[in-house]
Amino acid sequence: MKPAPFDYFRPQTVEEALKALGDHGEAARVLAGGQSLVAMLNMRLAQPALVVDIGRLSALDRIAVEGDRLMVGAAVTQAMLERWPGLAEQAPLLAAALPWVGHFQTRNRGTVCGSIAHADPSAELPLCLAVLGGEVVLRSFRGRRTVAAARFFTGTLTTLRRADELIEAVRFPLKRPRAGYAFRELGLRHGDFAICAVGAVAEGEHLRIGIGGVSDRPVVRELGALGNEALDDALNELAWDLGAADDVHATATYRRGLVRNLGRQAIEEARSCRS
Repeated sequence: MKPAPFDYFRPQTVEEALKALGDHGEAARVLAGGQSLVAMLNMRLAQPALVVDIGRLSALDRIAVEGDRLMVGAAVTQAMLERWPGLAEQAPLLAAALPWVGHFQTRNRGTVCGSIAHADPSAELPLCLAVLGGEVVLRSFRGRRTVAAARFFTGTLTTLRRADELIEAVRFPLKRPRAGYAFRELGLRHGDFAICAVGAVAEGEHLRIGIGGVSDRPVVRELGALGNEALDDALNELAWDLGAADDVHATATYRRGLVRNLGRQAIEEARSCRS
């Protein structure tokens, strides 16, 4: 299929982009890397009147450490973040997860903030943002606001972003002392969306786990300090709480098993690499 007709606008400044979004509201869509939006346009799952292309705005093409957080601008591609010097030392969960995001060809075009905006429940970057306790910076002509990842994702492909808002940046917390991080995923093929993905953080004795691909959004659970038997019970309870369903890729039973097994693997690795 081909897209329904739409107008295309490439703003020269962020302010021009915000004005276009404010003027057109629900009729406008933001294009950055296009790895999700273009496919939706071609299948006519999205039929905007206006596409606002922010991909060449240098003001949004920035990665920086801001205090204890890594700020990633809206035009930063997944490949740029993957190649960012010091990523493995300063944000090890992102370094572990990024190779699972599509393929290197799509990572060269797809943006980090675009994945967050698309909010696919099987995507790796929303899961990382959620399990790390990151935040989304939203900007409109009315001003700027920051939303915690725990609140931002509201369901499948839905978020708290308003129609006139641009995701200006996302902020991922940097590695904390005495913390270990791990990522596990299983898909039909490497680079496909996850049947189940797991991010784990072991900070001292405290455990936190996030699950993607099973519920309608990333789900994060604080597990506290648990021994092996209690951990198995907690993972089993989480597996059932997620409300997995059968689909063309896997059964609910299989997904529950992945939560238990990948969850255990990720937690053991996170514990082993605390420093």
